[in-house]
Amino acid sequence: MSARVWVAEAKRELTKFYIDGRWVRPLSEANVQAVLDPATCKVSGYVAMGNQVDVDRAVRAARQAFPGYAATSVSERLSLLQRICSLYERRLGEIAEAITDEMGAPLESLSRTLQAPAGLGHFRVAAECLRTYQFERALGQTRIVREPIGVCALITPWNWPMNQVVCKVAPALAAGCTVVLKPSQFSSFSAQILAEILDEAEVPPGVFNMVYGEGRVLGEALATHPEIEMISLTGSTAAGAQIARLAADTIKRVTLELGGKSANIILREAPLERAVEHGVRLMMSNSGQNCTAPSRMLVPRESLETVRSIAAGVCDSLVVGHPRDVGVQIGPVAHARQFRRVNELLAQAIEGGAKLIAGAEGRPADLPDGYFVSPAVVEATHDMPVSREEIFGPVLVVTPYDQEEEAIRLANDSDFGLSGYVYGPTVARARSVARKLRTGMVHLNGADVDFLAPFGGYKRSGNGREWGAFGLEEFLEVKAIMGSEV
Repeated sequence: MSARVWVAEAKRELTKFYIDGRWVRPLSEANVQAVLDPATCKVSGYVAMGNQVDVDRAVRAARQAFPGYAATSVSERLSLLQRICSLYERRLGEIAEAITDEMGAPLESLSRTLQAPAGLGHFRVAAECLRTYQFERALGQTRIVREPIGVCALITPWNWPMNQVVCKVAPALAAGCTVVLKPSQFSSFSAQILAEILDEAEVPPGVFNMVYGEGRVLGEALATHPEIEMISLTGSTAAGAQIARLAADTIKRVTLELGGKSANIILREAPLERAVEHGVRLMMSNSGQNCTAPSRMLVPRESLETVRSIAAGVCDSLVVGHPRDVGVQIGPVAHARQFRRVNELLAQAIEGGAKLIAGAEGRPADLPDGYFVSPAVVEATHDMPVSREEIFGPVLVVTPYDQEEEAIRLANDSDFGLSGYVYGPTVARARSVARKLRTGMVHLNGADVDFLAPFGGYKRSGNGREWGAFGLEEFLEVKAIMGSEV
């Protein structure tokens, strides 16, 4: 029996928004929403839900603060980011516990090692990019100047709370923009701590503002607001399409990081056991709630039987349990809606002819409470819905191919194009296939993420890029100053 390492006792009450450098009560008759611990389905806290009037107040503060903050020097903004990094590092443990409390990531194996530190990584990268970025350069007889775009609305999801919040907030602050953040109502606990960090770091009043609320309500208010120049959303493809439509009338810049159904091509002569094990473990991490998850494993047909055996062994070895128990690798999915969706899509796949290789339908027998889903591996043809729809849960689809060209065709035959994976006998061999994939990112032979690399996708996976210098440039406008003296 594993030992419980931490248990939340006090309920968190998030009844104020952070606007203009102060914690303020909603101007609206705010509805208060209970937040459920996904591991127990018990109330772990409460979050006030704002509306249009609260958004107006936050935008006004951001608009008023913009001229002064946009005029700050690079060294001033660097000092600010360095203070934020120091304070964030000091509170890493609290952030990790909040993430586990709000969305169920295993505390020891994920929240403390990856989820919470990801935010610190993005702040550090933003500082480094700011230190070296060339905001002005000569081009013939013209001076090219990059300037902050203005007031930015940031809408973030619950699956990687600090990663997704900070990879927007950090470059926006580095660029000289002011922001209004709308974190997911399912992951507001960690966002609250981040706001406290920014406040202590003395971010100027109005530069960073945060309003809690439902995506449908606040998303529309932000997307249509005439005083916002840019909106950056990470979420579902449907949410991204709606935001783009709403933002069209005010001609905002819209950057979208949306869904994925990434293919993982295992080439002939690749180290099969290593490649399959890596693919299964990566797919199941964070309970499969990763937009870049390698959810389609394409394998040589002659290796299919061996792949089935390896994948089943790895899947069955994963430790599913309470996220605060030592040794747990897979926690619950984040909320009831996700729990229903994952189970329904898996059941439909099996009814439609997909073969269950490992795992089971429904929750694990020894976990009667919480939103726990058994990790599963299914074998399916490319035309089945389970091979084409984003499940956003711990379900891996295995599909055989006969020729390498077929594997590439299957990988590219998708509405999505966020990420891709290739495992070959050598990196050079894998790279030759990667060049043929229509995706924004490709990971070769188990390569990890790189915070300096651009993050974003093709097709219905969105537009624009985050992370590193590419992410910084999304928050900048380009001005050409023409004349002989450059």
